[in-house]
Amino acid sequence: MASTSVVIWCLAYIVGLLMTAVPFGGAIVLISGVICALVLSRLKLRRTIAKVWIIAGLIGLAAGFYLQLRTPQPSAIDVSQFVPKERQEVTVSGIVESLPKLTRRDNRQVWLNVTKVGEQKADGKLYVTLSKIDGEDLYPGQAIAIQGNLYKPKPKMNPGGFDFQKYLAQEGSFAGLKGTSIRLLDTNQKPTWGWWMIQREIVRSQAKQFGNVEGSLISAMVIGGRVVDIPVDVKDAFSKIGLSHALAASGFQVTLILGVLLALTRRFPKAIQFGAGATGLIVFMGLTGMQPAVFRAVIMGFAVLLGILLERYTKPLNTLLIAAIILLIVNPLWIWNLGFQFSFLATLGLLVTVPAISKRLDWLPSVIAPAIAVPIAAFIWTLPLQLFSFGIVSPYCIPANVAATLLISFISIGGIINAVLNLISPAIANITTPFLYYPTHWLIAGVKFVCQLPGNSIAVGTISILLMLVLYGLLCTPWIFPRFQRQWWAFLLVGINLVFIPAWYVRSSLLQVTALSVGQTPVMVVQDHGRVGLINSGDVDAVRFTILPFLQKEGVNRIDWAVAASPSEGWSTLIKELPIRSLYDFSGEKQPAVSLEAIQQLTAQKGKHLPITTGQVIKTGTIDIQALSIEPTILQLGVEQRRWLWLKDVPNVSQRQALGNHLSGNEILWWSGRRLHPRLLGQMQPSVAIAYSRTIHPETLRQLQVGQVQVYQTQAEGGLQWSKNQGFRTTLEVDEPEASFL
Repeated sequence: MASTSVVIWCLAYIVGLLMTAVPFGGAIVLISGVICALVLSRLKLRRTIAKVWIIAGLIGLAAGFYLQLRTPQPSAIDVSQFVPKERQEVTVSGIVESLPKLTRRDNRQVWLNVTKVGEQKADGKLYVTLSKIDGEDLYPGQAIAIQGNLYKPKPKMNPGGFDFQKYLAQEGSFAGLKGTSIRLLDTNQKPTWGWWMIQREIVRSQAKQFGNVEGSLISAMVIGGRVVDIPVDVKDAFSKIGLSHALAASGFQVTLILGVLLALTRRFPKAIQFGAGATGLIVFMGLTGMQPAVFRAVIMGFAVLLGILLERYTKPLNTLLIAAIILLIVNPLWIWNLGFQFSFLATLGLLVTVPAISKRLDWLPSVIAPAIAVPIAAFIWTLPLQLFSFGIVSPYCIPANVAATLLISFISIGGIINAVLNLISPAIANITTPFLYYPTHWLIAGVKFVCQLPGNSIAVGTISILLMLVLYGLLCTPWIFPRFQRQWWAFLLVGINLVFIPAWYVRSSLLQVTALSVGQTPVMVVQDHGRVGLINSGDVDAVRFTILPFLQKEGVNRIDWAVAASPSEGWSTLIKELPIRSLYDFSGEKQPAVSLEAIQQLTAQKGKHLPITTGQVIKTGTIDIQALSIEPTILQLGVEQRRWLWLKDVPNVSQRQALGNHLSGNEILWWSGRRLHPRLLGQMQPSVAIAYSRTIHPETLRQLQVGQVQVYQTQAEGGLQWSKNQGFRTTLEVDEPEASFL
């Protein structure tokens, strides 16, 4: 009874943290506990059971208050309070908190504990980006002054996009700084000892010994990718086929370390075994940092060591639950950390599903069966969360994990040995070069080969939180109720149907237009009953950080038609990731809209490059597109008997006369926010105006308001979506139902 009560209370604490995402969530948990107590007491069960549920409700309520208490808030002198209203450079002084990391834009990123802004006292944690050269030699504890542009982070600007503001808030930061120059406050300052010294030495020595690519991969398998600059293409390749866990410090490395240390000390007394294992775990966590996945694995590792020392059997599920509670007491905000969620779900899957899968694979050799069962179990238990968060799945995930297990194990153990030897004597460590370089090179080559296979990554589309909970309910049912274990295939079939059939139905019936917020270049995505179109691509960053994530979360695996109506640099990057069937080119004489490289890539994929002339009409599905003018660029889009007009350039008087009635009857105007002549507005008479700019010319804005035209600004309000049933919605309105439950 006592152990059952503890389990209920632990689960109540976790549920209480999760319910903070729901309005009055704490009260709901408390009321649920009281209801359970009343129902159980009426069933004439022992009163102690009723007390257990009442206490559980109180714990859930307290958990919500505890999370709010631990949620970071900016102080009165936080650095975010000093952000200037207009763009201007400021000088921020502080102490470096972390080693610099390379970003995807090839800049250095570092955390700074602020002490002053200019000459004014300040505090807070600051997200700083610097040039690759400027930030290279920074180290924790260093006192510096950085000159640059101080800014407040942007919230989510596009449906399903990355919420930079929320990310920084979870890290306890409320402002960022784009640094342009650095000044050392104490030129005679000497670094104080810290784990970062060993981290930097390991990374630099292995990069020098094996090269930047292979060396960074080996270092990541030793101390985790969080403190190692892995090349973006390598990181993306591993992530695409479900091997990103190999680049992160996790339970896999802890298992290897404990296994090796216990094997080496098996003939020694249990106290020595415990001491050796504990030392290995502490050193490993010191080098990797207090990440949720590492912390969880270390706690479970200590549980195993205590079991050996006390000669007692430890229950893995209880240990996992205790580890979760310890982590969430240390930092309750980890409840929303994807690393925490994936780590615990994968571990739970290994504990409850691997034995059942291994039993069905007992016809295989005992060494091979677990190597297959482990990735299958981890994949099954993390898939619903992966679909909810990213909407992507790799068909090659399980085969790739099975094939790579041996190499990853060898490289991890060899990398740890090499790191120790490099700290002792680099000359001795050089002996291991051929033994580690070639397996690492083969692993990278194999991963990149799989990434070239067709269908290496399939965008299914993100699922709702309700469907995710239903899927986990289906997973838990055979585990909680053993009598259903033989019907596991039925639960699997139901889960697959719940994911794919509704998704297929929604996409086949969806008519939606999304104007994305990507800067000065207008980008629009049209979803027309299963067919997908794209107008403009923007620059490379727009493709990488906005267009591709949006399309992936919408479950788009190819673009049926695309229109290049404005010179854009991102087409080449986009075509590498998503095939385009037909690309309509509205290039003018002055500047091509599509680069030669993009056209060659499109042709290699058997896509069509179709130059378009003025007046030509394109019919695709229920969408009509007409180029009213190439110079100035004016495009008309017909969607569900509604006409959209895109003005890249404002036509002059003679051009307006030449266009004639084509400018009239357009209900939706999409333009740059520049001044529009009153006669032009009078001729168009739009009911909705969308400006892909941060500001609108004051005179034009006044005229639109007088005419009672609904005005939107995508750079200020975020992306805009129109659908037949719901009309226009901004990014905040699109994500509001999801945010209210998350």
